[in-house]
Amino acid sequence: MTVFESVPGAVRDGDVISHFGNPMIEQRLLASGQAIVPLGDRTLIEVAGEDRLSWLDSITSQSVARLAPGDSTELLVLDPQGRVEHAAAVFEDGASVWLIADDADAEKLATWLQRMVFRSRVTVTVRADAVLAGFFAGGDAEARVAASAPNGVPLIWRDPWREVQPGGHQYAAVDAHPGADYAWSVAVVEDPASLTEPFAGALAAEALRIAAWRPRWSHEVDERTIPHEADWIRSAVHLSKGCYRGQETVAKVHNLGHPPRRLAALLLDGSDVVLPAPGDAVFAGDAEVGHITSAAIHHEDGPIALAVLSRRAPVGELIVRSEGVDIAATQQVIVPADAGATADVPRLTRLSRRPLGDDPRNAH
Repeated sequence: MTVFESVPGAVRDGDVISHFGNPMIEQRLLASGQAIVPLGDRTLIEVAGEDRLSWLDSITSQSVARLAPGDSTELLVLDPQGRVEHAAAVFEDGASVWLIADDADAEKLATWLQRMVFRSRVTVTVRADAVLAGFFAGGDAEARVAASAPNGVPLIWRDPWREVQPGGHQYAAVDAHPGADYAWSVAVVEDPASLTEPFAGALAAEALRIAAWRPRWSHEVDERTIPHEADWIRSAVHLSKGCYRGQETVAKVHNLGHPPRRLAALLLDGSDVVLPAPGDAVFAGDAEVGHITSAAIHHEDGPIALAVLSRRAPVGELIVRSEGVDIAATQQVIVPADAGATADVPRLTRLSRRPLGDDPRNAH
């Protein structure tokens, strides 16, 4: 990340550059396709070998067996109870599948994949030295990023969040989904020294992600998360593909049940200039109904957040408690309380519960 750290005004937080001096200006430049974001908190994993696509298809939530060179998607690895263990962006270049994972998950994901190889003709390699950069497609930034192309296809992942993917399903009941304009892309950079300003930091990128209702493993996932709760079936789960670990829970909740929790977007009162932190409690009256997963200051909407709430949390106004301060929050429903139960299963009537001989219509 040396090339970015040398830029005047760069403020670093661990492996991440938070901003380059003015997060609001950077956010506007990023949204308009002008700025490039260094992604020091992501790791690249290469999956090679002739069985790579069929193998990944058999062990993850997404249908990837027929990906063509240049295709992008994303996948989840679920545990046997359908809870999210890992998440990754997916890009196929004709010779390898390239996975992009959050740093905190990447080594665990790679280790799990290596354990699952068995007799498949597959190799899994962490490319820890790869430099990743994010930008919004359609602007000058895209032209300024020269992507690596080890197999002849530029390694640029296009986030599928903009629309419901084949085999997916959207729970958000909105006419205009905020993710429709989220043209987020991530490139594996060929020569980091060739990148030129303007740059934007992580604060800008996170604000735009939150505004698009886009879940992320490092923020929205905990030990209880199932894909339905974050509307992640929209882009990362194929509901009619073959069997994989966790599929039974995915199918049961989607067809017959309801997710126990639901993701919501919050518009926060900015008068106290207090931005909540992940984990801060969310209340409806005196009852605690959830917690913050992500928060940022948006260049148009002001303070915003994503929160995981109990399915039974009311749809109205909420309160976020942060550092002893109560922050009023207007709720935007992402996953409705009645999400799931999509199967048209006939319900038993009182008459149909009777033994056949008790139905008067059967009398002779």
